[in-house]
Amino acid sequence: MKAIFFDCNDQLAPVWKRVARPDDPPIDVNLTPFAREDLPRVIRGYNIAIDDHSYMPTELVAQCPELKHIVFLGTGPRSYMDVDAIEARGIKVHIIKGYGDTAVAEHSIALMVSAARDVARMDREVRRGTWTPHEGVQLTGKTLGVIGLGGIGREVARIGAGMGMNVIGWNRTKHPEIKVPLVEIDELLARADVVSMNLTLGDETRGFLSRERIGKMKPGVIYVNTARGALADEAALIDALKRGPIRHAGLDVFHEEPLKPDHPLAQLENVTLTAHAAFRTLEASMTLLRRSIDIVKRIVS
Repeated sequence: MKAIFFDCNDQLAPVWKRVARPDDPPIDVNLTPFAREDLPRVIRGYNIAIDDHSYMPTELVAQCPELKHIVFLGTGPRSYMDVDAIEARGIKVHIIKGYGDTAVAEHSIALMVSAARDVARMDREVRRGTWTPHEGVQLTGKTLGVIGLGGIGREVARIGAGMGMNVIGWNRTKHPEIKVPLVEIDELLARADVVSMNLTLGDETRGFLSRERIGKMKPGVIYVNTARGALADEAALIDALKRGPIRHAGLDVFHEEPLKPDHPLAQLENVTLTAHAAFRTLEASMTLLRRSIDIVKRIVS
């Protein structure tokens, strides 16, 4: 079976070389950027496609009859493709879990602290020649509400507790490995000074943080999302940033990526933005790419 890593980039290419082994099956690596509509040209003739967060519209995938497997580098392919429609065509979509729980959790904490202390805003102002020391929020003793207590959410909770925060959580199901005190979602939103969104995106969770739920959040709350943008009602989120109750948001993910510079979220001073980079550490990338190769290896064998 022929395999291709069709959207590798200059950042991941050296990592790929580090983790590839002589006994691995041959996998072509495409480093040339391409327009979305050129996807069929790039992957046509391949049976296995490794996807690093490129959009794969079903109508374009349908033009690749040889394709039988998509290996998505992460856990959220539904943000980039219609998984059900693609699998209905006989194409299996593979995901990779647990490769970067600590990396994403640490990025969540970084956004949380940056939001609490207006770090990004002051950085922009100082570079423009404006010297305005903004008053921040001290996190020790505050309540951290973690929505979604999978591997990443549990890491966020662990680090937050280590910082002296009072941690509560909400999860769709109760697991014995969850040690965080669980509360109903409305209680979490009413009590939390910081809300960390760590749910996976699916039909049940799309738009989970609705306008109604956002309205129940504690005034002055900090909202952090390193999971998926579509977990929150974007228009309601923007309104809450302009008029309350959200004091500041730290966002690594968006409804459409990359985020355009004229997007309303990019125009707000009380939003700290990063480029879907929470999982981007060398350690996590090495684990992720090695596991993708191992999936291809299992398919081929």
